[in-house]
Formats: sequence, C-alpha cells, structure tokens
Amino acid sequence: MYKAPRGTSDILPEEQQQWNYVKDIATTLAKSYGYGLLETPIFENTNLFSRGIGQTTDVVEKEMYSFEDRGGESITLRPEGTAPVCRAYLEHGMHNLPQPVRMFYLCPIFRYERPQSGRYREHHQFGVECIGDIDPSIDAEIIVMAWSLMKNLGLADLSLLINTIGDSKCRPSYIDELKLYYSGQINKLCNDCKNRLSRNALRLLDCKKDGCIKIADKAPHILDHLCSDCLDHWHQLIGHLDYLGIPYTVNRKLVRGFDYYTRTVFEIQPAEEGAQSNICGGGRYDGLMEQIGGPPTPGIGFGVGIERLIINLERQNVSIPVSPPASVLVAHIGDEAKSIALMLSHKLRQTGIDTILGPSGRSLRAQMRYVNSANIPFAIIIGEQEIQKNVVVLRDMTLGEQTELTFEDAVTKMRDVEKA
Repeated sequence: MYKAPRGTSDILPEEQQQWNYVKDIATTLAKSYGYGLLETPIFENTNLFSRGIGQTTDVVEKEMYSFEDRGGESITLRPEGTAPVCRAYLEHGMHNLPQPVRMFYLCPIFRYERPQSGRYREHHQFGVECIGDIDPSIDAEIIVMAWSLMKNLGLADLSLLINTIGDSKCRPSYIDELKLYYSGQINKLCNDCKNRLSRNALRLLDCKKDGCIKIADKAPHILDHLCSDCLDHWHQLIGHLDYLGIPYTVNRKLVRGFDYYTRTVFEIQPAEEGAQSNICGGGRYDGLMEQIGGPPTPGIGFGVGIERLIINLERQNVSIPVSPPASVLVAHIGDEAKSIALMLSHKLRQTGIDTILGPSGRSLRAQMRYVNSANIPFAIIIGEQEIQKNVVVLRDMTLGEQTELTFEDAVTKMRDVEKA
C-alpha cells in the first residue's frame, strides 16, 4: 500500500481548521501592514538558489531537490521563499513602483532533511519581504510584525533574539579574527565545524554540538568590529524596539543559515529547548539582489513554518475556533423526500448557506446522530407527513426546538440565521 513520501504528510479535512486559523491570521496581519500576496513558481532555475543562498550553505550542499528537466535545464524545487521574491521583483520591474515594495507569500518549501518533529522534507511557509528601503525603522517594523503574528495567534512564553552580522565592509575583518580564534581550537571542533572553518566561518557560531557551543561562547563578538554605518544602523534599530516596548535579547552568536543576510538578523523561539525550537526567523539581505544579477537593492523579511506554528499552538493548548462542516443538514425519509431534499439543498447553497444532504438510506435517528456528531447547528427534516402537508421541519439542534415551515420560509429562516 502506498504511503506519503518520507518527510511529507497529508493535511486531512479535520486538520484544516488549524491551518485556516494560522493562514487567516497571517494574511490579515500582512494586509494590515500594506503587504500584497505574491505567488511564485514551485520550482526555479537552480542558479537562483546556489548564487543567492550561497554555495557553502547546508541547503545548497545537502538539501535541495534539484533535477535536469527535459530541456536540459537544472531546476530546483523551492527550498526557501526570499530568492524567488527577489527574482520576481527584478523580472517585473518592481523598482519602478513606489519603494519599498511589500509582499507576502504562503507556499510549500522543499528540503531533503532528516525528518523529525518540526522538520519536514515538504513544509509550508508564511513569509513577508520588504524590498527597497534600508532604513532601520523598516527592520523594526518587520520584527514587530513577526512578534505580532505570534501574539495574534495566541502563543506565549516566547523569546525574541536579535543580532547584527555587519556587511561586506566590516564582516571580512571580523571573519579573519574569527578564523584566527578557531584555528587555536581546531582539535576540539566537530567535523562539520572543521569544514566550516575554511568555507563558511560565520556558521561556526551556529553549531548545536555541546563542545562547539562552549568554544563559540568565548569567540570574538561582531559588535566589536562593526563599521560606523552598521553600528549606527544597529543602535537605531535597538532604539526603535525600546521605544515600541518590544522585549528582546541580543544573541551575539545568532547568524542564520543563508549567506545573503546582512546586518539585522532575528529569531523567535518558544520556551522549549532543542534544535527545532526556532519557529520564526529573518533578517536583512541588502546584497542578495546583486548576487542574482540585479542592481544594489536593500531588503528585509522573515519566514515562519506553518507546521511548527501548529505544533506550538497544540503544545500551549491554544483554543482555535472550530466551525461545523455546514450550517444545516437536510434529512430525508423515502425516495420522494430524497428528491425534494436534493432540490432544497441546492436552493440553500444558492442562498449562501453551507448545506449537507443527509446520508441516503439511513433512518431519521441515524441521520440525527450524524448531525450531532458533526456539531451541525440545524437540521431540516422531510418525510411522508411533511410532503403531504407541503412543509419541512426545521430543528434547532442547540435549543432542541423544532418548527414546521414552508420550503420558502425555511430558506428565509436559514438565510436570516446565517446573517445574524
């Protein structure tokens, strides 16, 4: 028997309430900040990601789903959301629009990772990108937006971690000092960090191995090596967050996993410890446009995995509004009643009322059990007596009351209830 591929999962109808709750709140928040929805293809040219994310990142080296299509072009399933947004910005001449351009997306992401709780080979992401403004106030707005998303969802006990990683002017000298420090610790490093030392030294600070964490704790701090522009940007950002009353912790080891990040980086984590505790992350990427062939254009954004949000909503027992599958079920007894029930169900749906036709061939008692088990608030009953009297019985399942009504009055009554 076939099963969903490893690291993927089906989102069943009964699970859609959680998903819709998250997506509706995220979409409403994005629109309240003036962001418009952007949908990009599920796959892109491989070079977009290898150039944009960085050749020495784990995503590019180990995790991308890449293949050659029938035309001989190397194609990659989307492993992250920012590079495609930037590609769309360039391709469609969005630099001619009033800046900054604000966009959000809801899309599947694909990475070949070892599946575990909160980490999947296909997961779904909500993200926002603000392109075309370098001012620190935009950084603050993006961070506040991410923090507000968590609060609007009902999550608590969260930590906001922020840092700066400088830019192309000041970061090289810091990396040189970082390499010098780690060279004296090389025998204590894990194999991955020994490789990172020569290829991607900044990621040394991000290792989750206990021994490497202790070494990173005593590593040089980038805040001591920032150029004047980056230092000013950092101080302004901190000032904005303080003024807004947003609680944060400066984590000098926070670097994020993609090479395109510059200056501001941040993550939001719940109280639970572990490698998968991060539920939201983002930062500034002022050099990404140039890396993928465009002119210098600043940008900043964040992404959040919907699956991880749902896991944390469940852990914290956040109450999610649950709607019944329909407003009314039309129960029927007999073949003639079935035809009438079909017609009445059709009229109700045309009026905008979600309607389920009662299960065929079942007793009235069985159909009422169905109504109760599905928490459907109303039932309309049609049997031989109702046909003879040219009426239906409308039963309010919450109050336990029922009324005889004509077909037209039943439709009107349900329409009024729906509007109330």
